[in-house]
Amino acid sequence: MEELINKLMQNAGISQEQAVKALETIKDFVKEKFPMLGGAVDNLFGASGSTDDDGL
Repeated sequence: MEELINKLMQNAGISQEQAVKALETIKDFVKEKFPMLGGAVDNLFGASGSTDDDGL
């Protein structure tokens, strides 16, 4: 997950906090629009947060 956050920070020129918030927004959107993918989305982004302290 940290790799994706770093990529967002570099490509979009945003802070780590902004990148984490963007990923949270994307995760929530995908789960809302495609509830059948909820488990896969949680696995991809980390169900209840990761050990990297990135909030996902």
